Amino acid sequence: MAKATLTKRCIAEFFGTFWLVLGGCGSAVLAAGFPYGNEANPLGIGLVGVSLAFGLTVLTMAYAVGHISGGHFNPAVSFGLFAAKRFPGADLLPYIASQVVGAIAASGILYLIASSQPEFTLAGSNPFATNGFGEHSPAGYSLLGAIVTEFVMTFFFLLIIIGSTDRLAASGFAPLAIGFALTLIHLISIPVTNTSVNPARSTGPALFAGVELIGQLWVFWVFPILGAIAAGWLYYTLFEAPTTPEVAEEMAPNP
Repeated sequence: MAKATLTKRCIAEFFGTFWLVLGGCGSAVLAAGFPYGNEANPLGIGLVGVSLAFGLTVLTMAYAVGHISGGHFNPAVSFGLFAAKRFPGADLLPYIASQVVGAIAASGILYLIASSQPEFTLAGSNPFATNGFGEHSPAGYSLLGAIVTEFVMTFFFLLIIIGSTDRLAASGFAPLAIGFALTLIHLISIPVTNTSVNPARSTGPALFAGVELIGQLWVFWVFPILGAIAAGWLYYTLFEAPTTPEVAEEMAPNP
């Protein structure tokens, strides 16, 4: 099968990132605390539900368009795959631009929906599912906590992505591993930063939430990308499946 054109791949990345932000952030903004003002929260999906929503967005779009674009939906993933020599550097900028535009478009749609509810507000420490540290951390974690969390979580996310898509890995199951990995990452790190591991996901909501949240965006660009690059380099250096058929046959698991 011929490889899709760069334009088609970028459109796929736009829609994949759009769905990730609309589904993941949308679950946090619209459903996490529903019914609003009810402390018992019998119907709201809460932290576990939001974590599952993010994982499901990646899982579903990886199956839907992953065969077209590779299913990055995240600038950090693109950088990590580049570091692992799985993705050409010439395509980085178009992919990242498509991802960021998709995230902003989804945030705009989400804002239109959310703002139609009379009690909607951008007040509070984490308005509109934004990421942050210090007073903008859900549980008050510091800048250091945010840096370590975003670096480490993205590092392991990329290890899982690259490993599950290795040519010696079981085929067809990578989206499941990646979706569950993103769910687990959110279960761990929502209290710390509201979970980014994705600069595009952080950028879209922040643009609607105000200047103060935009001022913290640098953390959610720099450290997820550094974590992803470290994982990509490490996997390529230590774990990448051999390229020669003879060595690959020797290293393949016995049936």
